[in-house]
Amino acid sequence: MAVKSRQAQHSASTRAALLRIARRLFAEHGYTGTATEEVVRRAHLTRGALYHHFRDKKDLFMAVLDEEQKKLAAKAMEVAATQPDPWSAMVASANAFLDACLDHAVQQIVLIDGPAVLGLEQWREKDQSYYLANTKAAIESAIAMGLVERQSVDALAHIIFGALNEAAMLIANADDKVAARREVRGVVERLFEGLRGKPRPAA
Repeated sequence: MAVKSRQAQHSASTRAALLRIARRLFAEHGYTGTATEEVVRRAHLTRGALYHHFRDKKDLFMAVLDEEQKKLAAKAMEVAATQPDPWSAMVASANAFLDACLDHAVQQIVLIDGPAVLGLEQWREKDQSYYLANTKAAIESAIAMGLVERQSVDALAHIIFGALNEAAMLIANADDKVAARREVRGVVERLFEGLRGKPRPAA
């Protein structure tokens, strides 16, 4: 049992090292500019070690992308948990997500290479899997509390999701990303207020 435990720890450590180095290289050089040979060289591992954990470079990239998405979603939920009501939580988590888009690694891995490597449809599906259910739950809670006008939860969630993705892409592709984020903040806040509509008393 102890031997298996040590083997499992070593395997997990090796995988973590590969992901850490791969993230750095994908962020610096993009997907096409990153070679698996450079990943294993910097990690001081063999190609066999890499292919023990990942089928190929795309599989490695998808694992890095998955980690980035999980971190983004966790940060958004952490910020949302500090808010007094579900609508404020949704606005705050949206801003936390857009703030994270100022990180070059997020821009390159999630917003630029993600759609290019996976294809837009698969990227959208994976992206939605991290955020859409929580967005719908927040909208439902806000409606139940009388904070938001009763309306189609599914339609509103998709509209918010699409708007935030476009805002994120705008930031990632802007020459002045800080200025773009500043401009996006005001627009997003007005958009949320408009989508909210006139609240009605809770039933």
